[in-house]
Amino acid sequence: MIHVCSLAALHPTVAATGASHVLTVMARVAQVQRPASVAEANHLRVEMDDITDELDGFNAPSLDHIAMVLDFVRGWDRAAPLVVHCYAGISRSTASAFLAACALNPHRDEITIARQIRQASPSAFPNRRIVELADRALGRQGRMLRALDAIGPGTAVLEGAPFRVELE
Repeated sequence: MIHVCSLAALHPTVAATGASHVLTVMARVAQVQRPASVAEANHLRVEMDDITDELDGFNAPSLDHIAMVLDFVRGWDRAAPLVVHCYAGISRSTASAFLAACALNPHRDEITIARQIRQASPSAFPNRRIVELADRALGRQGRMLRALDAIGPGTAVLEGAPFRVELE
């Protein structure tokens, strides 16, 4: 199971779920304190800004970032949950959870996964660039982007409430 949350909810979410792995996708990842119950090797920090186009002075999501996330989630043994977080728990984390669920379930329909995310989180607004790059990396032929379009943008909030994504 994958749990998604904000930076502020990271430690309580890890404690409540018994997560063994944490994926951090945000700018300034050095500020994130790894929960003590999570081994350093089980915490991936991917530094990227929440933007959808290249912009001077910012770190746009890239195929290298997607490859790092894919390697990490494919190496997760699923014995305990994975927590994915960004700063607000709305965009980068929801996109990363979507890509993880698609990668770990290559035959599962993208729209089913996207709808599950929408149902679990009305505020989820997956970063389109991350989804586009993941779609390309996973060979999903635009289906992830079409699923994203089908669920539409999330309700505007400052911080998303923690939620979970089922893998089966």
